Amino acid sequence: MKLLITGGTGLVGRNIIAEAKNRGIKVHYLTTDKRKIISDETVKGFYWNPKEDFLDHRCFEGVDTLIHLAGATISKPWTPKNRKEIMDSRVITSRMLSQSMKHEKIKMKQILCASAIGIYPNSFEDTLTENSVETPENFLQEVTQAWEQQSHAMSDCTDHLSIFRIGLVLAKDEGLLAELSRPVKLFSGTAFATGKQWQSWIHIDDLCQLFLFAAQAGWEGTYNAVAPKPVRQRTLIKALGRVLRRPVFLPNIPGALMKLVMGERSVLILGSQKVSSELVVSKGFSFKYSLLPEALKDLYVQKR
Repeated sequence: MKLLITGGTGLVGRNIIAEAKNRGIKVHYLTTDKRKIISDETVKGFYWNPKEDFLDHRCFEGVDTLIHLAGATISKPWTPKNRKEIMDSRVITSRMLSQSMKHEKIKMKQILCASAIGIYPNSFEDTLTENSVETPENFLQEVTQAWEQQSHAMSDCTDHLSIFRIGLVLAKDEGLLAELSRPVKLFSGTAFATGKQWQSWIHIDDLCQLFLFAAQAGWEGTYNAVAPKPVRQRTLIKALGRVLRRPVFLPNIPGALMKLVMGERSVLILGSQKVSSELVVSKGFSFKYSLLPEALKDLYVQKR
C-alpha cells in the first residue's frame, strides 16, 4: 500500500503520516504551503492550489490509496468569506481530485474521505447511526452533505470508496479540545447551556488507526469515526478538570448568550449528537480508548 493524503499538514493528516511512517508505509501528501513540502525515503510532499486549479500530478505516482482530509477549519467566525472557504475547501478539492484522476486515467484501490458528525441533526436522547441524516437545517449540515455528495463522485476512480464522519478529535493542545481545555486550565472551565449536549469523541490515535485499518481491509460505505462511549458536555468539562487538576465550579454559560456572541456557529458547542460506533466495531476495528477518562489521561498525564 502506498498512500496519497490531502490535508497532510493538518492535525489528522500529520498523525496518519507519522503512523504510516512507523509501519514503513510510503506516503505522498498534498499541501497548499510550499514551505511544508519535505521529502525523505518514506514521505514526500507535493504542492497543490485548488483555488487556481493547480495540482502536481506526480503525487499520484505509485499510489494505490487516497485519504482525502482537506478542509479549512470551521472554528473561525462564519463570515461570508469564511463560509465560502469552508465550503470550497471541501467541495472544490474533491471535484479537482476526481477530475484529475479521470484525466490521468488513475484508478485507486481505495479512497477514504473525511466528513463530520455535524451532518446529523440535534439529538439529546436518540442514538444516531449512519442512516440518521436529514434535510440540512444549518450551515454545518449543508457543508457536510455537499462534501459527501462530491466525495461520492469519486467512486468511478476507485474499487472501494468509504466516508468517515469524524467526531470531536481528542488531541493535546489542538483542535476543539484545546479550546475547551484552555479555560479549565485558567480555573474558568464550565459547560454551555444545560451541559447535557452529547459529545461524540475519538482519540487521535484511534482515528489514525481506523483510517489505516479500513484502508488495508478495503472498506466500502459510510462510517461513524467516534468512540463507543459518548459523554455529555458537562461530563467532558469535569473530566478535563480532574485530569488537569483544576476545579470546575462555575455556573453554565447560558446558551442564549453564546448564540448572541457566536451566531449560527454556536451550533459547535450547543449542538448535541449521540453517535453510534457500532458499525466500525462490527467490521473488526478495536478501539484503544473507549472511555473518556483513559483517553484524557493518555493525552494530559502521560504526555506532560
